[in-house]
Amino acid sequence: MQVDALAVALRPRPMAEAADLGVALVRRHAASIWRTFLPMYVVVIALLLCTIELAYWLPGLLIFCLKPWFDRSLLFILSRAVFGQSTRWKDLWEHRAQVWGGQLLRTLLWRRLSPWRSYTQAIDQLEGQRGGARRKRRDQLLRGRRGAAAGMQLVFSNVEIALEFALLSILFWFAPEGSLSELWRWLIATESTLQSLSLAVVYAFAVGLVEPFFVAAGFAMYLNRRVELEAWDIEQEFRRAFTPAPAKAGA
Repeated sequence: MQVDALAVALRPRPMAEAADLGVALVRRHAASIWRTFLPMYVVVIALLLCTIELAYWLPGLLIFCLKPWFDRSLLFILSRAVFGQSTRWKDLWEHRAQVWGGQLLRTLLWRRLSPWRSYTQAIDQLEGQRGGARRKRRDQLLRGRRGAAAGMQLVFSNVEIALEFALLSILFWFAPEGSLSELWRWLIATESTLQSLSLAVVYAFAVGLVEPFFVAAGFAMYLNRRVELEAWDIEQEFRRAFTPAPAKAGA
């Protein structure tokens, strides 16, 4: 990695502050993230919603299982953002084999249940570690940081759940007077296509809104850990100090 090309000021930070840096990175590069991620996300979600014809519960389950796969596109965008590079849909499409197809089976199965998924994601996707080297690298990055990584993931999981309840509460705010009991019964006890589709859409909206911040927080924590291990902040300062200033015109 070309440390001197990073557009993010790196220094050792508490892990919570590093996660906040990731959130700030999403805010700063929001246009790049949404114009690249949203078209792919909307198309895939639309296809997943069509599976409701097979089973009422299937769309929600598929969205849940595919979250690590969605995260790969987000990490691709964020890995360019830390170098100050803007990303467009064509950039993601040109790298689709690497981004969407890399370690697909592992991504969709046991890595989905990892309690520090976004924190260690860069080891697989950006560093390209495999086998024993990957396990050694993961253990090195997680040493003394497992609680912070798992805690961050728990926080964003709760944010996602809170957002889902907030969206569902809109139904009760606009429900006709006297229909709340029927609405509760329809929402909880009824198994219908409309009810299941509504819940799946709410879940997809919450995932699409929260996931960029979740991935960015984990990625920033990963960068912060590498700063601690490899003193990137010192390297950045040395490179700046010993880089000759550009010659002035006419000198």
